[in-house]
Amino acid sequence: MSPTPEVPDGKRPTLADVAARANVSTALVSIVIRGTKGASAATRERVLQAAKDIGYRPDTRARLLRSHRSRLLGVQFDLQHAFHTDLVEGIYAAAEPAGYQVALSAVAPSRSEQHAVDTLLADRCEALILLGPQAPAARLAELAAQLPVVSLARRLRPSAGNVEVVRTADDEGARQAVDHLVALGHRDIAHVDGGRAPGAADRRRGYRTAMNRHGLAAHARVLPGGLTEDDGAAAARALLATRPRPPTAVLAFNDRCATGLLDTFLRAGVPVPAGISVIGFDDSRLARLAHIDLTTVGQDIPRMAGLAVGRAIARLEGEPADEPAPGTETVIAPHLITRGTTAPPPATA
Repeated sequence: MSPTPEVPDGKRPTLADVAARANVSTALVSIVIRGTKGASAATRERVLQAAKDIGYRPDTRARLLRSHRSRLLGVQFDLQHAFHTDLVEGIYAAAEPAGYQVALSAVAPSRSEQHAVDTLLADRCEALILLGPQAPAARLAELAAQLPVVSLARRLRPSAGNVEVVRTADDEGARQAVDHLVALGHRDIAHVDGGRAPGAADRRRGYRTAMNRHGLAAHARVLPGGLTEDDGAAAARALLATRPRPPTAVLAFNDRCATGLLDTFLRAGVPVPAGISVIGFDDSRLARLAHIDLTTVGQDIPRMAGLAVGRAIARLEGEPADEPAPGTETVIAPHLITRGTTAPPPATA
């Protein structure tokens, strides 16, 4: 075997580099890399070892472009929503074993949903998975007329056309939270709202339904809130100013909002849960941190992500769908996760 050549620093190793390293032809390297027949076991092992030695990785994007397919699933997510990070991880876990790659495009205060989607379309994504999209249903229907679209974690009306929908029963999650607090003995339970965020209206409705069912309609109050810790902190300050006294428990729109509540209550000398109980929503990584230990409503992230990916791929591959037809929705049950931020109300309440 001839002396092994070195790949110049900064240069991406090529098939030719692997061939030179293994002292075989480029065509034989291509056969081995593609996993097709035509190379002996010894040659295959030598080529793969050479590829590993010089750090060669197949350019899957280029190969797909040559086949006129990108096999890319475009995912739009919100940087401000911690729950979306967990969903993205679940999407990767479901997409890659199925032979698809994921392209991410973020929504941020300085970056609109329209920009995020346009970027994914420019990347030749074959389908879109939109996490909590806030675009009008008519706009989503327009997109769904161009390529498969899955809305994840947002209810849509039938006017959204062929958009696939996978979401949690947000109203049921809010009812579970209220039921838990009532079982602990709470009656004065407030809800910090999520405004116009996806799921907010359902969680608000579930909260009111549960309060009415328990005969606590007179105690129901909904405060303006939002997605972030700052929103939760502002709501906490408003609750602390309530006369004659604050509520004994609060259901927050999501875990980040709940964290803002916790921080403000503790800074004001109101212990949680001895002085006031707090429940979040999503069971994000934040809720599981030991020093937060947040009681929250969990969403089945692996199942949601897996269904979203599966529905997108089924549309792309033209497979017969075991799931509901395009334009319908799959609603997944949530589950309450009890941790350290809920307890019976103070004896003086």
